[in-house]
Amino acid sequence: FKPDPEIFQETTVYDFDTLATRMRELAFLNRNIKLTIEDKREHKQKKEFHYEGGIKSYVEHLNRSKQPIHEEPVYVEGSKDGIQVEVSLQYNEGYTNNIYSFTNNIHTYEGGTHEVGFKTALTRVINDYGRKNSILKDADSNLTGEDVREGLTAIVSIKHPNPQFEGQTKTKLGNSEARTITESVFSEAFEKFLLENPNVARKIVEKGTMAARARVAAKKARELTRRKSALEVSSLPGKLADCSSKDPAISEIYIVEGDSAGGSAKQGRDRHFQAILPLKGKIINVEKARLDKILSNDEVRTII
Repeated sequence: FKPDPEIFQETTVYDFDTLATRMRELAFLNRNIKLTIEDKREHKQKKEFHYEGGIKSYVEHLNRSKQPIHEEPVYVEGSKDGIQVEVSLQYNEGYTNNIYSFTNNIHTYEGGTHEVGFKTALTRVINDYGRKNSILKDADSNLTGEDVREGLTAIVSIKHPNPQFEGQTKTKLGNSEARTITESVFSEAFEKFLLENPNVARKIVEKGTMAARARVAAKKARELTRRKSALEVSSLPGKLADCSSKDPAISEIYIVEGDSAGGSAKQGRDRHFQAILPLKGKIINVEKARLDKILSNDEVRTII
């Protein structure tokens, strides 16, 4: 394949890694096919992609640097009214979720009805299983969608004979029947999986309950912060070396680690518009910590 510069006016130089990434994605989405990409330009290179596990292998690939809470990814498939549905998922010890949805091998970056159907079914099935097996007690509230998706990596892939895409970039599926069919197919298969794999099912429900507790604790921490008196909120940290300017357009604050760095920074600053705030030692890693832990950290509260 050689691009015609009259047609491809923006560029005729293609990036190998970008094409290879798309080839890998297609190989994951179409189980057992073998795709080969070869670059015969100056820096010759060649890659082959073949995955017998399909989207199950895709989930394993996405979770390769994470710590799963159950060994094997869940895989379900089914079809109804000419629409084929495939879903694979695996939970890890992390706090974020990664859900990738596809329609006819097109990555629907903005989600759509099939992704909504999957999320709805996931929340309902996990709550139902938790109730029936007394993992969720009568006094417990139902787990929210965010609770059951914490630490989730999932691929939702459907094949639709007449997909209707929405949005300016056409990366959001709009077919209403895709939601009901995805929800129905996934619900039935996932319910069966949980019943047949009680150990994995318990781990999944307990992962959601831990997320729910953290959500409630974070809400309480926020409410406690809001209830502080106006005097407490407005009082400045003791070690802050404030600037004299009240103009936010020119004012700056430098956050430094320790009193030693703070002393040096104070000597070299412009007192008119540069403030210095020393913190005690290494701050908590807010990317990996739960919100309730973040809001209760003294150094974070000092910054806020």
